[in-house]
Amino acid sequence: MLGVMASDETRTTSTTRPVRGTSESRSETGTTPTRAWLTRLVVVGIVLSALNLRPAITSLGALLEEVRGGLGMSGTTAGVLTSVPPFCFALFGVMAPRLARRFGAGAVVCAGMVAIAAGLAIRPWTGSAAGFLVASALALMGIAVSNVLMPVIVKRWFPDRVGSMTGLYSMALALGTAAAAAITVPMTEALGGSWQRGLTVWAVLAAAAVLPWMFLLRDRGAGGSDREAAPARGTPSTGEGTGALRITRSRTAWALAVFFGLQATAAYVTMGWMAQIFRDAGVPAGTAGLLLAVTMAMGVPLAFVIPRVATRLPHQGPIVIALGCCGLLGYAGLYIAPAGGMWAWAVLLGIANCAFPLALTMVGMRARTGAGVSQLSAFAQSAGYLISIPGPLVVGVLYQHSGGWGLPLALMAGLMLPQMVVGVLAGRDRTVEDEAASAPRGHG
Repeated sequence: MLGVMASDETRTTSTTRPVRGTSESRSETGTTPTRAWLTRLVVVGIVLSALNLRPAITSLGALLEEVRGGLGMSGTTAGVLTSVPPFCFALFGVMAPRLARRFGAGAVVCAGMVAIAAGLAIRPWTGSAAGFLVASALALMGIAVSNVLMPVIVKRWFPDRVGSMTGLYSMALALGTAAAAAITVPMTEALGGSWQRGLTVWAVLAAAAVLPWMFLLRDRGAGGSDREAAPARGTPSTGEGTGALRITRSRTAWALAVFFGLQATAAYVTMGWMAQIFRDAGVPAGTAGLLLAVTMAMGVPLAFVIPRVATRLPHQGPIVIALGCCGLLGYAGLYIAPAGGMWAWAVLLGIANCAFPLALTMVGMRARTGAGVSQLSAFAQSAGYLISIPGPLVVGVLYQHSGGWGLPLALMAGLMLPQMVVGVLAGRDRTVEDEAASAPRGHG
């Protein structure tokens, strides 16, 4: 499938790409095999990178009780730990466009994969909660910059296939998320019951993701900053440079940022606490991890389908509403009968979590230029993750002080309502470049 998609993209690019000058004309001559090879390598790099963007979180969720016991964490401290991912994504994600302009997006993603591998290899062996948090932050820094730059790479290498490539990327992300949730517990048992070994294994997958980007960096035309600073090929030029776009003047950008933040809140509460909810309801640890895996695995097919459907609709609001309703039903089920209907609740919350690939798709659709996508991706993800920081922490505090899951689940169900509202606003057919240009000077 990867080869077919890459070959199709190569043919599309060679027939639709505008020729803007003599140097561009020369680049069209005699380079088709090389470009086809590079395009396939980019696809492999995207898929391997996406596989590594969530195991650092869901592998920990599956073993959270063991980690808490081993490091002497309270419920509140564990809540802080589950809030670290969105905090790091907000803090480091905003740096990604500047780093990409200087070094190239491929180089930054390569460095991000190295950081993920190092952080995952170090954190289980630090011996303290503080050391575990710092090493986790290193891995999450790599995830943060890759989160922001993946839509940029997709837009610039595959401008005519944003929906299908975002779907492939999202599907791989969901697969990595689900795999970490499903096999971390049995893998830990197979390794002698050591949660340290069970968490360390995921560093190997991150190390493998470094390789395609290293090969791409050897070809300056493929991985250099010139390609990734330029507008997306096949998209119209508006004359909006990176510095000319005032992203905060766009109401769509703000709506997308809030939508991203609320869906991230739900996702990280699910990844951090859902297995614990089932375990507190009497579900065995292995089954609880499998339920979390089912929730994450729902994103494998849907993350490929939803972006393709979204790019064919003039307004993505109906998809937003459908996903939100699934979330409301899932939270209600967890409150009423967490163990009795556990498989149904896992499936419903898995469907609701597919707001993430929808948000990524809308990032690519709500901007016309490569520079616009880069700025919108950084703004929506950084502001969004900043919004999501309190969620997992508040859930941990409510859980510890109320002694149950009633209040945390009521909070999560309540947050679904504004998520649907801002998602409908973000799904309108408009671009941030147009909104930023037409907004009054005093706005933003």
